[in-house]
Amino acid sequence: MSDMTTLTAKAKEILLEYGPKALLALAVLIIGLWLIGALGRTMARLMRKREMDPSLIPFLRGLSTALLKVMLVISVVQMVGVQTTSFIAVLGAAGLAVGMALSGTLQNFAGGVMILVFKPFKVGDFIEAQGHSGTVHAIQIFNTILKTPDNKTVVLPNAPVSTGAMVNYSTEQRRRVDLSFGIGYGDDIDQARGVIEKLIASDDRIHAEPAPMVVVGELADSSVNLTVRVWTDSGDYWGVHFAMLEQVKKRFDAEGISIPFPQMDVHTTAA
Repeated sequence: MSDMTTLTAKAKEILLEYGPKALLALAVLIIGLWLIGALGRTMARLMRKREMDPSLIPFLRGLSTALLKVMLVISVVQMVGVQTTSFIAVLGAAGLAVGMALSGTLQNFAGGVMILVFKPFKVGDFIEAQGHSGTVHAIQIFNTILKTPDNKTVVLPNAPVSTGAMVNYSTEQRRRVDLSFGIGYGDDIDQARGVIEKLIASDDRIHAEPAPMVVVGELADSSVNLTVRVWTDSGDYWGVHFAMLEQVKKRFDAEGISIPFPQMDVHTTAA
């Protein structure tokens, strides 16, 4: 009975000593997390108001809120009565172990920093990287988010994106459209060239400079291939590409110019 009385007294003593500290620490943790969230939203709003690069806003917001949360946890632990010196030492050792276990994640973090510093692309650019193509939707701490033309979401780790080959289709304002049209060996090359040049001249999206080019690109097995190269604004690339394919086919048909296609002749003999 005396042991139970001693344990009860000890529990009351601990509760009276640490109970208020624990409640205060819990209140500070809840309020602190709310304030950090509000601060992050305010930072993002201010950065947008100052027209900061959209690529940097989510990265800086995530990094700053993460650091503030670590500081908050350390402060809360200190309020409970834990010695912060030993706690920080344990946290450092744990951080080293976690860092070794998550080396790939840290590489992605470093890759995100490199992307934001050197800016090979930004939010809104259309890029091709790691076998995927799409518009950059967001550059996060560890990943880059792409939206494909058919509205799929692609998540790319930042490490291979920052160190691998990448094509940015939005860097330049103009792009060259390369096309090839085959005509029969019996067709008139100058007539076919004239048809294509008229279609080029009638399309306002195609630039006069650099001058469009329509030349014989190849004498193939069954066709004479005309190589067509024209320049247009990057945003008009696919519109010009598809329009030229359709209009050239229609005009060739109207002018009696043939477009050869693979054929197979099968000869049979009577038994």
